[in-house]
Amino acid sequence: MSFEIKKIHDPKFFKENCMAAHSDHVAYADETEAEEKKSSFRLSLDGIWKFHYARNYAQTVNGFEAEDFDCKCWDDIRVPAHIQMEGYDIPQYVNIQYPWDGREDVWRNTVPSEFNPVASYVKYFTLPEGFRKNGLYISFQGVESGFALWLNGHYVGYSEDSFTPSDFDLTPYVKEGENKLAVQVFKWTSSSWCEDQDFYRFSGIFRSVYLYTMPKVHVYDLKVEPVVDEAVLNADLLVTMQMRGEGKVRLTLTGSRNYSVLEEKEEQIIFSEELPVSEGEVHFEKEVKKPDLWSAEIPNLYTLTIECLDQNGERSELVSQRIGFRRFEMKDGIMTLNGRRIVFKGVNRHEFSSKTGRAVTREEVLKDIVTMKQNNINAIRTCHYPDASIIYDLCDEYGLYMIAENNLESHGSWDAAMHGSVPKDTIVPGDNMDWEPMMLDRVNSCYQRDKNHPAVLIWSVGNESYGGKVIFDMSEKFRALDPYRLVHYEGIFNDRRYEATSDMESQMYTSVENVKKFLTEHKEKPFIMCEYTHAMGNSCGAMHKYTDLSDTEPRYQGGFIWDYIDQSILKKDRYGKGFQAYGGDFLERPTDYNFSGNGICYGGDRDPSPKMQEVKFNYQNISVLFEKDGKFTVVNKNLFAGTDQFRCVAVLQKNGVVIKKQEIKTAVPPLSSSDYEIPFAVLRADGQDQKKEEPDVEYALTVSFLLKEDRSWADAGHEVAFGQKIYKKSTVFHASQKPIRVVHGKVNIGVKGEDFDCLFSMLNGGLVSYRYAGKEMIEKIPMPNFWRAPVDNDNGSMAPARYAQWKIASMYISHRNGGMFDNVPTKVEEKDNTVKITYTYFMPTTPSSKCEVSYTVFGDGTIETKLMYDPVEGLPDMPEFGMMFQFDADYDNLTWYGMGPDETYADRRHGAKLGIYSNKVADNMAKYLVPQECGNKVGVRYARLVDAKGRGILFEGDELSFSALPYTPHELENAAHAYELPQVHHTIVRVAFAQMGVGGDDSWGSWVHPEYHIDVTKPLEFTFRFKGI
Repeated sequence: MSFEIKKIHDPKFFKENCMAAHSDHVAYADETEAEEKKSSFRLSLDGIWKFHYARNYAQTVNGFEAEDFDCKCWDDIRVPAHIQMEGYDIPQYVNIQYPWDGREDVWRNTVPSEFNPVASYVKYFTLPEGFRKNGLYISFQGVESGFALWLNGHYVGYSEDSFTPSDFDLTPYVKEGENKLAVQVFKWTSSSWCEDQDFYRFSGIFRSVYLYTMPKVHVYDLKVEPVVDEAVLNADLLVTMQMRGEGKVRLTLTGSRNYSVLEEKEEQIIFSEELPVSEGEVHFEKEVKKPDLWSAEIPNLYTLTIECLDQNGERSELVSQRIGFRRFEMKDGIMTLNGRRIVFKGVNRHEFSSKTGRAVTREEVLKDIVTMKQNNINAIRTCHYPDASIIYDLCDEYGLYMIAENNLESHGSWDAAMHGSVPKDTIVPGDNMDWEPMMLDRVNSCYQRDKNHPAVLIWSVGNESYGGKVIFDMSEKFRALDPYRLVHYEGIFNDRRYEATSDMESQMYTSVENVKKFLTEHKEKPFIMCEYTHAMGNSCGAMHKYTDLSDTEPRYQGGFIWDYIDQSILKKDRYGKGFQAYGGDFLERPTDYNFSGNGICYGGDRDPSPKMQEVKFNYQNISVLFEKDGKFTVVNKNLFAGTDQFRCVAVLQKNGVVIKKQEIKTAVPPLSSSDYEIPFAVLRADGQDQKKEEPDVEYALTVSFLLKEDRSWADAGHEVAFGQKIYKKSTVFHASQKPIRVVHGKVNIGVKGEDFDCLFSMLNGGLVSYRYAGKEMIEKIPMPNFWRAPVDNDNGSMAPARYAQWKIASMYISHRNGGMFDNVPTKVEEKDNTVKITYTYFMPTTPSSKCEVSYTVFGDGTIETKLMYDPVEGLPDMPEFGMMFQFDADYDNLTWYGMGPDETYADRRHGAKLGIYSNKVADNMAKYLVPQECGNKVGVRYARLVDAKGRGILFEGDELSFSALPYTPHELENAAHAYELPQVHHTIVRVAFAQMGVGGDDSWGSWVHPEYHIDVTKPLEFTFRFKGI
């Protein structure tokens, strides 16, 4: 048998000589190996391999696989790794379109041949003595997208499906001494038509490779099914083993243990039994009384140890398998876990590292899991392929629900059909039975590897691949393999012929209103959003509307944010400085540019972006409401955990400063609520007299729930939930009575007072000087501003085109209305100890518009600023209504009393708390892949901007929208990457009445919700004050 290259074009040819797919359990020789997770039955081939790169098959080295062909002079390459991350070919990011579109005229029944990189690998190895006495096998955990394998010149086999293991029997071809393993990897095969996920296109051996042997008595495949009864009380443990050899096995169940709690616990033996085994399938069943159940809240795990003994009673191998007892089912049209309605507070997660692509490390995966747990995320959808095995283990242990998705997406195929570019009958896989064997094999591989993980609640047949008979058969295959889980598929939204494909209605990016409408009209299935709140750049606005819906509509059972981490790659600019590159930055074409950056975490360091603040709050399982006088209500949305597992702490702030803390004992059972008295008298009815005596005092009450003890994912004291009530004071401005002196110049008006002086220009139309303690503070005339640097959602919905009038207005506003002296005279009004100067500004909008700015100067240096605008019919909504100041960059220390600590916007402020916060101006530059609006703070009472000596300027007002950044909105807008921003010379302060929300329903058409726009049909007026300090 030999390999034929023409077969990679044929969807019916997708594997040859592969061993049967099996579970991901590991066989060890003894307990020590099991504890250390190092098996002597495995020999890793990760490391340095010999390598040759070719642009296409015609350029490959013919006969390189031959035993006597010397490849030792070839280049070196590391395994696991994508070749594109090792200096061969380039990474290519595309979303829907196929990566070869427009380069080669191919469709469905063939793959590119002119440019289809082929990676030829060679590994020389010598086996330890005695290692192959029971046969030799090899496992490739992930190779993209297809590969042929030879050993010592003999053709071994072929496999596709980039994301599940491929095992081969090497026994007939292995020899004593040095062996030569040869692998040829094809970037694109027929499978690539079904691997059109929204991701970077890579190729190569990107997951681990290892040799292994099988002991005399060996568990080849293990299936454990902990079946909890309908009463959710007792369980039957069903064990099915595919055995090699004859002997007996000893099965011992110990447990349970919640691994997320950092405490050692003696593991009690539940049972230990022996039974004879022989070649083939062996079944075992045992009742387990009242097991501790597994959930994301309390991830109790048992351990099943299987000892294999040969016919002489000698131990052959030991297998240790964690087990979670839980019952997941559809009950009366609702998905339930252990008898209770579940809500998915989830996120889609591409497996991605900015350093290594999809070859992620355990440390990176663990950081993701810990970050999710710390931010109340309880579920992952593996989009859109099986991840490396480690994440399934960690989800079992740390407690995260999973939709385990099969490797399928053919978005470019059916998108072309929907646009009429190709006939519908060319959709892959559609109703074409040529694709069915490949697709059913993928389902089987996905199931077999991950079937024993309690975290997996739902199987997904794939993503965005339209509908049809093949996909329906895939769903039925999952059901036949696994009667204890549900099956998911979103694509029936576009093709309703096979409604039974998905057990639940699953949609993406549907508005909340349309979700409600759908549920009113369709009552057959529960509803989830498999993708929602598209987190591209500065996004996630109005996310709370979705999470609120899960509280009021039982059949809406949550959703999965798109997505977890930016797909960005570490690259260096022309000056050698690293940056996070996105689609197109490697000059790959076609590409979909920065659409690769949709994460609630940044690429690179994998840290949460400012959007996570809102996610954490919206996903919290405990709500604190302040709807009753003198009381607060604790609503426990946990399914299984009571609030007595957490410390409850009430914090009283006075004008932003913490003055009291009080711990409160709560014991609210799961899915219940209770009222508790507010512990601070000043906030209750009996403290109203004291509040009346303090008219300038603003109180805030924050009730937080904190971890009582260290967990594997956070230390004791970590906040899991909070609620805050603000007892807002009426804004009172105490005007200074200190005297001022007004100097009337020929073209300037000067004002002098204690420690300050300022200068208003009638020639230049504005405040040209503000000196405090003899030092000039402002670098440029403060001017009205109506613009923000467009966020990705703005660009996707064409907002800049709609609102461009306001960019023009902001850039070219002038006190002159045409000619040199064609302006409204500056208005000066003098009163006792104050002077008011008013400018009229003209904006070159169509139709034309104008606004007024008045400055009232007080004797202590305070300048009260008022911006006024009368509506003009025909002008669109404005992105911002405020004033912009330019200061020297030395003023780089910011303190504000307002919402924080992270940036907030009109539609993304629920997760923030009122408080006093400080940071550097540069810290407010969020690391979005494309520079855009960022760093805003809402609800600001005051903001202090100072230099290293503490000298600067103070802004005050009534719930201002405020930002301090190193750049103007126009500088941000002009840069496609952070490295394109100019060197920092200034601090730009924007003080605004409001800025419109950032949106987030999707990033390609949805507008910001109407209530988060600025209403320009009514007069706008805005007042704030500033003063030197």
